[in-house]
Amino acid sequence: MSPRSASVNEELRRRSRERLLQAAVELVDERGFEATTLGDIADRAGSARGLVSYYFPGKRQLVQSAVHRLMHRTLEEALEREPRTEDGRERLARAIDAILGLARDRPVLMRQHMAGLLQAEGFVQCPEQRRLSELLTDTVARYGSPDLAADYPMLRALLMGAVFAALVPGVPMPVPELRAELFRRYGLDWELGVPPERDTGTRERDLSRFFATEERHSEGKDPGPRSGPARRQQS
Repeated sequence: MSPRSASVNEELRRRSRERLLQAAVELVDERGFEATTLGDIADRAGSARGLVSYYFPGKRQLVQSAVHRLMHRTLEEALEREPRTEDGRERLARAIDAILGLARDRPVLMRQHMAGLLQAEGFVQCPEQRRLSELLTDTVARYGSPDLAADYPMLRALLMGAVFAALVPGVPMPVPELRAELFRRYGLDWELGVPPERDTGTRERDLSRFFATEERHSEGKDPGPRSGPARRQQS
């Protein structure tokens, strides 16, 4: 039997890594961070325990990468859903609704994620985090930002703050109120995106499509910001 080619080995490694990411999201969503062990994740993924350490330095880094994968694929799906549009205001509304929707539908997972970001290691620099950054930067550019270097971090901070406010135990703020505040800040019409009254709020149980093993355009690459801001769309 001839040895496997380098490309086949690379594909097998990529699939193994993505199975671990999916297993991490599923288990933390079901049990919480502390009750989920690396052994549990390896078992759910059908991988050897040692393979987890090969790809990730620890559980916190694995879970953070897994949540960033879910976030960027959720955002990607929202931005590209039919009817597809290049309108910057609509795309920003979709982005806000996608992130707030994760806080509403997966509170355990997103609460654990926010807690992890406050740990000493902060953001894990991984392909999943970079892709999320690219999508949000592109969204701000299409909205018409004259200063991406300032406006992208502000959008990221506002979204993180809204997610935190929606998840504070005992005193959570309603997602529709948080949405209204963000929409006011960016001058977005309430009817853009997916208004709460049109949102079925159906919680996805099967996460496999967010962790599909096919390559996606530019995933894991950092092409840099768009060349020049787009002109702001008028409603």
